Amino acid sequence: MEHRVSTALSRTALISGAQDRVTRYGWKALAGSVIGYSMDGFDLLILGFMLAAISADLGLTPARAGSLVTCTLIGAVVGGFIFGTLSDHFGRIRVLTWTILIFAVFTGLGSVATGYWDLITYRTVAGIGLGGEFGIGMALAAEAWPASKRARASSYVALGWQMGVLLAALVTPLLLPLIGWRGMFAVGVVPALVAIIVRRTLDEPEIFIRKRIATRQNSFRLLIRDRKTLRTTLGITILCIVQNFAYYGLMIWMPSYLAKSLGFSLTKSGLWTAVTVLGMGCGIWTFGQLADRVGRKPVFVAFQTGAAIMVFVYSRLTDPITLLWVGAIMGLFVNGMMAGIPTLMSEAYPTAARATAQNVLFNIGRALGSPGPLVAGAVAAKYSFNAAIALLASVFLVDIIATVFLIPELKGKELE
Repeated sequence: MEHRVSTALSRTALISGAQDRVTRYGWKALAGSVIGYSMDGFDLLILGFMLAAISADLGLTPARAGSLVTCTLIGAVVGGFIFGTLSDHFGRIRVLTWTILIFAVFTGLGSVATGYWDLITYRTVAGIGLGGEFGIGMALAAEAWPASKRARASSYVALGWQMGVLLAALVTPLLLPLIGWRGMFAVGVVPALVAIIVRRTLDEPEIFIRKRIATRQNSFRLLIRDRKTLRTTLGITILCIVQNFAYYGLMIWMPSYLAKSLGFSLTKSGLWTAVTVLGMGCGIWTFGQLADRVGRKPVFVAFQTGAAIMVFVYSRLTDPITLLWVGAIMGLFVNGMMAGIPTLMSEAYPTAARATAQNVLFNIGRALGSPGPLVAGAVAAKYSFNAAIALLASVFLVDIIATVFLIPELKGKELE
């Protein structure tokens, strides 16, 4: 009897271990998703670096130069809506390949632009491709990794953006003087090679193939199919809005706050940015590790509370050294949740709507959260920078309420 019990327990452990193991396919799917998302971060940052050179060469006004970034982001929102649902209908790998190719080809076309109108067209269409990649990559990684490590998979994909940003910060100052802005756009063709490799070496996830018939359903309706799902969708949308509102509000206005209120030089402000971005990367990694071990909701509440406290504390500091290390901790809490939000969206919705949820809900958050810098700027102008930063800290209280009352605990849930 004892022998049979021991054997049964051993078999259970083996099965559990097999279920927890990341397959070779899982690693390849993750690599394709991370590379695609890192190219997004790389592209947006090099565009910021190149605006002065592009403006000088093409005779652009500051407003027109800024619109190149704006139209790229508008294209990203449009692409998110289009390609999310296409991925749920036609497949992750196929549509991910389309988005990377569109992004790469139209980024490359920027190198032959002769004026403002053709360049802004190229940038808008490149943004459409860029916007599709995020949600599809997140859905692909979630479907290819075991439930016990799903939050970690999402965190690794999210880290791709930070990797792209850091790569751009290191490479652009070296390459831009040598090859110019046209050469930098030409470098953007490289992701096309990634698309070809991904398409040839990866098949569709097993769960997508198994549930393919379900993709005939309306993926948008599945986001609000019943009262419970509607409540979850509302909660996740609030999380996405707050995340974008606070992130862009902080990243756009904090350097100005440091310079104008505390007299920081450009060098000191740049050092703050670098340390904060590194803190954000650490936060994303940490969130993924904790969410798989402890659970989604408690880690969300812990990070949201930490973000509210640290942003408020940061606004009260004046010592440069203290600002530096506290900035890293603030970044950890503020952006760490970028590992958790995609995990929730992967688990809360069926395969027939997973990529739609990733792209649609996050881009609604991006659209409604984008006024963050505008609101913070208006508060700073009327009252003070301290008041603006305090406002950004307070929005995380809304996050906590949404998490506690609207978000279900989904740790360990098998995908539908």
